[in-house]
Amino acid sequence: MNITILAIESSCDETAASVICNGKILSNVVATQEIHAKYGGIVPELASRAHQQNIVPVVLDALNAANITKYDLNAVAYTQGPGLLGSLLVGVCFAKAYAMGLNLPTIAINHMQAHILAHFIDDPKPQFPFICLTVSGGHTQLVKVSNHLEMEIIGQTNDDAVGEAFDKTAKLLGLPYPGGPLIDQYAQLGNPLAYKFPDVDMPELDFSFSGIKTSFLYFLKDKTKHNPNFIEENRNDICASVQHTLIQILIKKLKKAMSQTGITSVAIAGGVSANKGLRAALEKLAIQHHWKVFIPKLEYCTDNAAMIAMAAHYHYLEGNFAHIETVPDPRMQIPTTLH
Repeated sequence: MNITILAIESSCDETAASVICNGKILSNVVATQEIHAKYGGIVPELASRAHQQNIVPVVLDALNAANITKYDLNAVAYTQGPGLLGSLLVGVCFAKAYAMGLNLPTIAINHMQAHILAHFIDDPKPQFPFICLTVSGGHTQLVKVSNHLEMEIIGQTNDDAVGEAFDKTAKLLGLPYPGGPLIDQYAQLGNPLAYKFPDVDMPELDFSFSGIKTSFLYFLKDKTKHNPNFIEENRNDICASVQHTLIQILIKKLKKAMSQTGITSVAIAGGVSANKGLRAALEKLAIQHHWKVFIPKLEYCTDNAAMIAMAAHYHYLEGNFAHIETVPDPRMQIPTTLH
């Protein structure tokens, strides 16, 4: 018997749908909302309206690309959280109504768990246990992954996420939204040791990124006070230096986590896992410490529905179906142990 699931992702500003059959992704369609660039960040109301416009054609495209009809489905999965409430509501309500019309069960998926399980879409797949560094605009976590549905957070940020730090420093430099990828782009051309920024040393395996943003603000104010053209003249070195600092904060805690647990397999997940500097640093560490490193394809780093589909596949096998009254949870946290 085939297990075919339609998965919907609408946690932020990407409307996405994917079809999975027996653990194999058949389609993965994403509609990106470009309207937010003019505002320098995500506008929640505009995001939810765009989801309403995009969700039907995106779902139809996903079904067509998978060469199936809605009557071939066994379940409908959706992102329950975390994310923007208005955006989540569109996906959750659509998924419930679609499933109800077909008399199918629904599966509620934790967005961050799905990022981790994106590693099981293609080969090579990690062997258990492994440590996953999840890095995005809203999260920075070290997660011990014991099996597909058993995960334990062993470290996380106490304030801002590393993705937010990338975007906020980019905004201070006058770069358009989203600025994180542009920081990475300019960093490839600069000297990572040109400028030094502080690293707040948090206890154990936790992170903090609010201090570096404040330090960066005062750094720019001081430099531009003496030279109004400082940013334009030194953009590559500035980007390289701030990126180097952020990556070293991540790497330091990752090395500590690997040492404490004795685990030798490591993965990265989330939007910031697309960062070239982070990928290169991780690959270098793998050689030095004889780690097995798993880095997702770029299409599975940013928000997408294939990762929701893969998570839904494993939940389906365990019979973890959602109740009709299950509601979106914008502040949904990965519990100490995920089941």
